[in-house]
Amino acid sequence: MTYHFSATIELPFDAAVAATIEALKRHGFGILTEIDVKATLKKKLDVDFRPYRILGACNPQMAYEALQAEDRIGTMLPCNVIVQQREGGKVEVSAVDPVASMMAVENPKLAEAATAVRAMLRQVIDEVGAAGSWKST
Repeated sequence: MTYHFSATIELPFDAAVAATIEALKRHGFGILTEIDVKATLKKKLDVDFRPYRILGACNPQMAYEALQAEDRIGTMLPCNVIVQQREGGKVEVSAVDPVASMMAVENPKLAEAATAVRAMLRQVIDEVGAAGSWKST
């Protein structure tokens, strides 16, 4: 089982980030954290890195359900979505597969919530992919 799903699109990087955030919003997710990996690595290590953004996405209702089912599940929240520049002007958008990441937790109620979040995140990736030429994995 893979731990993520992705779409490769032909959009400028900043437009891909904006499209991803908008798609997440349409599915009830807010952005709790946004990490600009390129800027962080430049500042901390003085190295150059491609444009790479980590979005910490959270659907409050689903997070509440998960926390009700498993009080320490916060160690695995929020759901990370990445947007990264690829060669040839392409951008890849990837989301964590919450079912894969929560397999270690043996809790049927949590598995139900993870399956629902997986479906929502999959729709987000598919929608972003539909914004241009894309290949979903």
